[in-house]
Amino acid sequence: MVKGPGLYSDIGKKARDLLYRDYVSDHKFTVTTYSTTGVAITASGLKKGELFLADVSTQLKNKNTTTDVKVDTNSNVYTTITVDEPAPGLKTIFSFVVPDQKSGKVELQYLHEYAGINTSIGLTTSPLVNFSGVAGNNTVALGTDLSFDTATGNFTKCNAGLSFSSSDLIASLALNDKGDTVSASYYHTVKPVTNTAVGAELTHSFSSNENTLTIGTQHLLDPLTTVKARVNSYGKASALIQHEWRPKSLFTISGEVDTRAIEKSAKIGLAVALKP
Repeated sequence: MVKGPGLYSDIGKKARDLLYRDYVSDHKFTVTTYSTTGVAITASGLKKGELFLADVSTQLKNKNTTTDVKVDTNSNVYTTITVDEPAPGLKTIFSFVVPDQKSGKVELQYLHEYAGINTSIGLTTSPLVNFSGVAGNNTVALGTDLSFDTATGNFTKCNAGLSFSSSDLIASLALNDKGDTVSASYYHTVKPVTNTAVGAELTHSFSSNENTLTIGTQHLLDPLTTVKARVNSYGKASALIQHEWRPKSLFTISGEVDTRAIEKSAKIGLAVALKP
């Protein structure tokens, strides 16, 4: 795999994963099995309040081509075909949703030692064109993320980001929402042996003049059990514990409490993922 600055979506990703990944407020159950021909079949259910959502997906790999098909409770069929390395550093992705005739999209990703490019275009008469590019190396990366609507002739997205990485620290700065929002994030590995890390994200909105600060940490209690905690400037405190009770099978329970309204009930989320 090519080492370099990665894609634009990688800027600030370590801090986002620490602060937001695996926190759940609903109940989710996922089961994956494999057929004798190597097809992966995954069934998942999600309970959000009184609403229950479910889907079934399959994944078939043939050499460097991966085909994913998912059917949800609304009878939508999502299909994604990924061809990995048709040329060195290149990945092509073709996706569409049935019955949505305007959902077709072709995406190209290219990774180089000093650059990362991701571009996509919708398969319609007036498509939405997306482009993101990053230049730099393993230490410093500078990039932009743009979306252009050919139907209206307007840019619907215009973002820019900067990232600095060292062996134990990653800092990033991003300008989003066409310059209306600026976000700074920080990720620091405290103790690699126990995967102990701290992270923070500060976001400022120029239009509303509001600031949002989120601080979090993670730690391995043992090789199979991870604990995480976070708190933000609105007084929302969250924590989770995740246990890998068998290889690739995870049990996660998380909770959130509003410290400014302690009389309200805490939100409890549960996620179970089973894999053979």
